[in-house]
Amino acid sequence: MLIKYQLKLLLILFFFMFINQSKADFFKDITPLIENNDFRLSYGVSVTDVNQDNKYEFVVTGFGFSNLALSYQNGKLININKDEIFDDVNRKTIGVAACDIDRDGFEEIYFLNTDTYSGEKKYSDRLIDNSRNGFIDLFEKEINKKNLNLTAGRSVVCVDRNGDGKYGIYVANYGGPTRYYELNTGQILDLAEKLKLNKITGGRAVVAGNILSGKTDIFAANERGKNFLYYNSDGFFQDIAEDYKVDDQYENGRGTVLSDILYRGRLDVVTSNWNGYHRAFVLEDNKFKDIATSTYNIPTRIRTVISADFDNDGYDEIFMNNIGEPNKLFKIKENGFFEEIAIQNAYESNGLGTGAAVADIDDDGILELLVSHGESGMQPLTMYKADIKTDFNYIRIKPTNKFGAPARGATVILNSNLRKHAKTIDAGSGYLCQMEPVAHYGLREGEKNISINVIWTNGLSETFNVNEVNKTIEIRQK
Repeated sequence: MLIKYQLKLLLILFFFMFINQSKADFFKDITPLIENNDFRLSYGVSVTDVNQDNKYEFVVTGFGFSNLALSYQNGKLININKDEIFDDVNRKTIGVAACDIDRDGFEEIYFLNTDTYSGEKKYSDRLIDNSRNGFIDLFEKEINKKNLNLTAGRSVVCVDRNGDGKYGIYVANYGGPTRYYELNTGQILDLAEKLKLNKITGGRAVVAGNILSGKTDIFAANERGKNFLYYNSDGFFQDIAEDYKVDDQYENGRGTVLSDILYRGRLDVVTSNWNGYHRAFVLEDNKFKDIATSTYNIPTRIRTVISADFDNDGYDEIFMNNIGEPNKLFKIKENGFFEEIAIQNAYESNGLGTGAAVADIDDDGILELLVSHGESGMQPLTMYKADIKTDFNYIRIKPTNKFGAPARGATVILNSNLRKHAKTIDAGSGYLCQMEPVAHYGLREGEKNISINVIWTNGLSETFNVNEVNKTIEIRQK
């Protein structure tokens, strides 16, 4: 038993020595903060308040391994889940997203299970609600069994299509019809056909937010077929991807995120392709134009893509998580220029990256980056944060809707003397994943006269002056 434990420990130490060579670097490696960080197969990562304590946890899916709820406690990241349904070790979970589907102010968690590559699968997905008696799977109720998702899928995203705080869940399936679930009078219904979302394709990544309509639109990056861009018209959707030149039909979509590339106060679409050209779509003359630079769009074995200000300098970075080849990091400078940043920590030349998410999990004003691994081999989780040597200032904006739940899909715009900078309250992105529901801004040197504009999911907006920095400001929808 002792020899087995020592061998396991040596394997873990070897993995981290091999994957990162720690020197002065953009990131510092804080992986040792993760307790019981075993070799495993993991995929999607979400950030939500699992136990309703007003703090966020990383939810990490397990592919034939336990789903985890990692909470920051006493300087460590520990798994606080003890519920068998949430753990779900016998199913193979790949995608995850959280949102409030029943308008009780707390988020439910959608676990997308995939036990086959494409088409029909054995085990359905789970829709987890935290009840008085612990977690329950709403799909296990007799009334919901006729609407189970028994098609292999990849990503999920939350959509407040009517702007009334009642979220539905878009499920990007592979080799079968797309699902769109909503809860109506206690029953989960698939409204995909009614909403004209039930296309059959190689579904991969999906994001939702204020892209064109002023409400919540949907962009889906697909494989072996055209991408979708669904325009929200009074809660119904029309695919305009071809008209707006984002269909990208000869590429195979992966990591996708909404980001304000030009710092002009509107969201653009950053989407990447498996061993294909990576895109940075910005709206220009009623069409999207790809402005990705030649160093940025180089094909990679891409999985998750994250847009965030890791080092709090007021400029977002793009983290590219690849599988079986090194990760990449770019800083988005003015005029949409992508400046590559050499990294050693988080480089992971032999990492089998499958998912990643960001959150200020320890509440120190610097984002943590959690990376999951798996698919072709078992590897532990890794975690990084920017190694900031100078003083910094930041603002974190946490919008909640009328029911007190995270306003996923809302847009936050920072206005100052130096920029207009839009961020989405993440409804699902990256690829299989979902970031914290907070707009995190590092402040630039000399930045002042700061105000915040929140565009809610119903298209209405509110403006707030910011008088204090270095804190999280919660804004409740009226």
